Amino acid sequence: MTRIFRTVRSFPEIADLLALETGQVSDRFSQAFTETIDGFRMGHAEEESDAGMPDPWQVQQATELMICTLFDVLRDTRLESMAGRIAWGIVHSFHKVAGQLDGEADKAALKVRDLIRDADGSEVLMAQLEEAQTICQSLDEARDAVACMRDHAAGSYHNETGRPWSSPRGSLVSSKRTASVVAAQDFLAARREKKAASHSPKGPIVIFSGGQVWEDHDQITTTLDAIRERIPTMVLATSAQDKGCDAIAASWAARSGTPLIAFTLNRKLGQRAGFARNEQLMALQPVEAVVCEGSGLQSHLARLVRAKGVPAHFFRLADQRSGAAGQRHSAS
Repeated sequence: MTRIFRTVRSFPEIADLLALETGQVSDRFSQAFTETIDGFRMGHAEEESDAGMPDPWQVQQATELMICTLFDVLRDTRLESMAGRIAWGIVHSFHKVAGQLDGEADKAALKVRDLIRDADGSEVLMAQLEEAQTICQSLDEARDAVACMRDHAAGSYHNETGRPWSSPRGSLVSSKRTASVVAAQDFLAARREKKAASHSPKGPIVIFSGGQVWEDHDQITTTLDAIRERIPTMVLATSAQDKGCDAIAASWAARSGTPLIAFTLNRKLGQRAGFARNEQLMALQPVEAVVCEGSGLQSHLARLVRAKGVPAHFFRLADQRSGAAGQRHSAS
């Protein structure tokens, strides 16, 4: 009988080799894969675990290799055109799991809130409260780790395809309260603050909208680069179309690390949906605007911008030059 000897390196060995060539683990992975709680437990039916988090460098490299290796093995083959679609699905799987964990953590937080409300200082309720808080914090920790992997996979997808990845679509004070109940209240407050920060990026708003047909990428990206140089903490809000001007702006935001708020249409509003979205963009009180010629919706937004006196950059289809920055018409 022929003996088979294993010659493939283990992943930790591969990660060590890559570390020698490419440098250190990113700060985000270091933070996301740091233990935040002793006695990790993600459900009432699970036993408490004291196991550590995975090595952040190995996870970072594994996540990147999932995407990059796929493109490498399919490149120059008849399945090359499938690579992007498969890679999109890989990123989406991370996104879906992160969303599931987020929902489970929200339910666990409600359980903590209910136990705080009913807390009477008894040993039984205190034990239930501590268990519920442990589960909630464990789910938050897991969610942050998976979301970090998703974001890194999305970055790798963007590097390979040139396109950014996008998804489909108070208590009463009582003398009976113990220190553990107060700590739980503080925990819930901190959790709310963290979640609000991630869903409501802070910074001056720059709004952007344009048509679905546009050739001059440089014209848009050069303008956005100049705005970001003047307003480094800017947040970009777009009308969220998946091609043309908005897609160029979304790609720029992903590359530059600029927070992006995508305003999709509310289809329930029918023909008024696009105009309502323009009003939502203006309600953000933008400090600057970029509007590229497209349909009547862009003309409507341009009128709103002028009426409010928002410093703006208006681009016409006739002014663009493929492969070079076109002439800009600005109105302040």
